[in-house]
Amino acid sequence: MSRLLPHPGERAVNHVLRGSPMALERLRPHAGRTVAFHVGPLAMALTVQTTGEVAAALPAASRDLDVRISPFLVPRLAAGEEAAFREIEMRGDPALAQEVAFLVRHLRWDAEEDLSRVVGDIAAHRIAGAARGFAQWGRDASLRMAQGAAEYWTEESPLIASRVKVEGFARDVSDLRDAVERLAERIERLEAKGR
Repeated sequence: MSRLLPHPGERAVNHVLRGSPMALERLRPHAGRTVAFHVGPLAMALTVQTTGEVAAALPAASRDLDVRISPFLVPRLAAGEEAAFREIEMRGDPALAQEVAFLVRHLRWDAEEDLSRVVGDIAAHRIAGAARGFAQWGRDASLRMAQGAAEYWTEESPLIASRVKVEGFARDVSDLRDAVERLAERIERLEAKGR
């Protein structure tokens, strides 16, 4: 690939990094190190530069860190779900992995700021607010739908047993086991008398 036209992923990552001087500062000590990102079938390798920015890695460059992210994890990561961050697989240099994990958790793209350059501050603020509201509505709707499905499957059309029913069943099994043991003891005593 020509160095005159940087990789779109490289441009996007550098744009976000430039918006956070702290991120550039954290990456500078890792200059020359290469991180390979794998999201499902997509892969991109980036080498940290002396400025803290990144460049597309040369094909022959050895990978100091491999980061694997399931495609199903991407929406959860975008929503900032803490459990999703723990599911990212990282293999390689532990110090570099720690910095990448920190940046994945804390680095955010300020889309409202970029949008304000195109449509102005007020319109950008309103568009970003509408997008946040829509995202919140989607999360709330998903939660309500999941709760409704769980209630339906446990109460109306029991495909899934509720916790109360499972506990009751376990208690009944325990009572039955105790009754069978008592019956077995009585049978043994009666057989002993009959001999």
